[in-house]
Amino acid sequence: MAGAESAIIFLAMVGFISLSGVIMPGPTFAATVAKGYNDSRAGLKIALGHALIEIPVIIAIFLGLDYLFQDKGVFTAIGIMGGSLLAYMGFSMIRTRKQILLKEKESSYGAFMSGVITTITNPYFFLWWATVGAALIATALDFGLIILPFFVIVHIGCDLCWEHLVSFSVHRTKGLWDQKRHHFLFLVAGAIMLFFGIYFVSSSVIGLA
Repeated sequence: MAGAESAIIFLAMVGFISLSGVIMPGPTFAATVAKGYNDSRAGLKIALGHALIEIPVIIAIFLGLDYLFQDKGVFTAIGIMGGSLLAYMGFSMIRTRKQILLKEKESSYGAFMSGVITTITNPYFFLWWATVGAALIATALDFGLIILPFFVIVHIGCDLCWEHLVSFSVHRTKGLWDQKRHHFLFLVAGAIMLFFGIYFVSSSVIGLA
C-alpha cells in the first residue's frame, strides 16, 4: 500500500511539473491561440501533434539516449533551423493577420501539424526532457516499468487539457471581440512565435562562439 501511495504522490508531482511547463507562453501556446480562433478542438489536435514527437523522446530517454539531446551540435542545429522556421511562421502570421477569415486560411498546415512543427523546432523542448524530464523518468523507474505508461498518460493528459482549454476559450469568446481585437490576437500569437524563433537562432549562434 505504501508503494502505491508513493506512486500516486509521484504522479501528482509529475502532473504539477508538467502543468507548470505547459502553461508557460511559447510557440505551441501561440499556435493554440491562433488555431483555436477557427476550431474549438484545435488544442486537442495540437497536443496530439506534440505527443507524436514527445512520446518517442520519452522512450529514447528511457533507453538511455538522453545524452543525444544534450549534445551541443544537436542543440545548435535544432536551434538555427527550427528557430528560422518559427520566425518565418510568426512573421507570416503577423503579415497576413488582416486577411484571416472565419475559415482557416492563415496557413497551409492544420492544428495537428502545428503541434508537430512547434515541438520539433524547439531546442529547449529536447533540453527539458534531457534534464528535468530525464530525472522524472529515472524516478519513475524506481517504481518499476508498470508506472511508465501512467507517467506518459499524466504528462500527455496535462498537455491535452491545457491546450484544449485555451483553444476552446478563444473559439467560444471570439464573437465578443471586434475586428481590431481579432487582428490583435493574431499579432500577439505571431509575435510570440517570431520572438522565440529569433531567440532560438541567436542562442544557438552565440553557443557556437
